[in-house]
Amino acid sequence: MKIREQYKVREMAGEHVVIMQGQAGGEMTRIVSLNSTYLWQSLSGREFDAKTAARLLVERYDVDARKASDDARRWIDKLAECGLLEQ
Repeated sequence: MKIREQYKVREMAGEHVVIMQGQAGGEMTRIVSLNSTYLWQSLSGREFDAKTAARLLVERYDVDARKASDDARRWIDKLAECGLLEQ
């Protein structure tokens, strides 16, 4: 999978957000807030899977492999739910 290239992280009022522009006359603009941009910045522009994301979390934070795997899967699921990933 890959993060869709048309979406970029922006800082707005001290928060890191991804702005998903709605189509004219149809959808409304959607703003997705990110707790951290580490995974986004590390994985943007390249193919990745949950295992890769979990490995990055273990390397960066003081977290065990199981917790990292669960967190990576939840992060990926949320991005997919919001339409930010291409398969």
